Amino acid sequence: MKVEFAPLNIPLARRLQTAAVLQWVLSFLLLAQVCVGVIVILIVYNYWFLYVPYVTWLYFDWSTPEQGGRRSNWVRSWTVWRYFKDYFPIHLIKTWDLDPSHNYIFGFHPHGVLVAGAFGNFCTNYSDFEELFPGFTAYLHVLPFWFRCPLFREYLMTSGSVSVSKKSVTHVLSKEGGGNISVIVLGGAEESLDAHPGKFTLFIRQRKGFVKIALTHGASLVPVFSFGENELFKQVNNPEGSWLRTVQEKLQKIMGFALPLFHARGIFQYNFGLMPYRKPIHTVGPACWSWSWLTLRPQPHKETNIDIKELFIMHQLNLQKEVMWVWGVIQSDLVSFLFSEPQIL
Repeated sequence: MKVEFAPLNIPLARRLQTAAVLQWVLSFLLLAQVCVGVIVILIVYNYWFLYVPYVTWLYFDWSTPEQGGRRSNWVRSWTVWRYFKDYFPIHLIKTWDLDPSHNYIFGFHPHGVLVAGAFGNFCTNYSDFEELFPGFTAYLHVLPFWFRCPLFREYLMTSGSVSVSKKSVTHVLSKEGGGNISVIVLGGAEESLDAHPGKFTLFIRQRKGFVKIALTHGASLVPVFSFGENELFKQVNNPEGSWLRTVQEKLQKIMGFALPLFHARGIFQYNFGLMPYRKPIHTVGPACWSWSWLTLRPQPHKETNIDIKELFIMHQLNLQKEVMWVWGVIQSDLVSFLFSEPQIL
């Protein structure tokens, strides 16, 4: 295989974009382990004056990820995130106005491998979110596992990320005055195992909790679709029933998160590595339908829950179809990808 190296005369801005995405990928893959290792070293070498105060504080702060987190506008405004956004680039498109006096659940699809679109749009101050949705605060809900990692949890919360537990979502949606958005990647880790280029496999029908919470707290459900998310990485072929998929699913049940075997390009060459491809991400939402009628009863019936979930799936598909013609004009190379009907599981 002939290796295609990056040219030497690449503009500085593009090199900075590559560096920004590299640190993000490494943070996602390694930073939690490094933080745990630091704590272990402090304990082994008995630096008690460092780890005892932190562990004590951690004990009293343990529930913060379920109580709105601890975002930092300073961290969210780091210049590195502007270069991160421009690498792909990432775009946020609004198709309908939302009422800031209400709270909303953004049902985000697809998960992709590393959820770059959700992070870039809702965890940094360099997306168009504040301009498109004035008066709103978005909370990206992620696996509770990450908030059990000492030190790493502090860094993660600065981005505005919070736990995806029922208690955490309830806390966001029960805030008085409205203007709060819970961004939930509904497919979760399971969906990431099917994140292959040119393919949509959405895991929605198994998910029931988000509908129950929306009904209980009078929140509106909003489908959000991120086009290009599955184009960033390739995965080792892992069809249902294969030995690799079986191992991945068993590890997911044990650890709570999936381990997709992904690859894409490198830093100085384009043939192999863990850097995502430079593919545009267009995150589109909300759909042009009012969900205010979902403010129904405090104890939703099972039939109501199922009916609303099916309606949500229908509107998710309609949202995709409505914007296809737009991307067909803007990104002609994505036409075949977009017009493939997503598989709903």
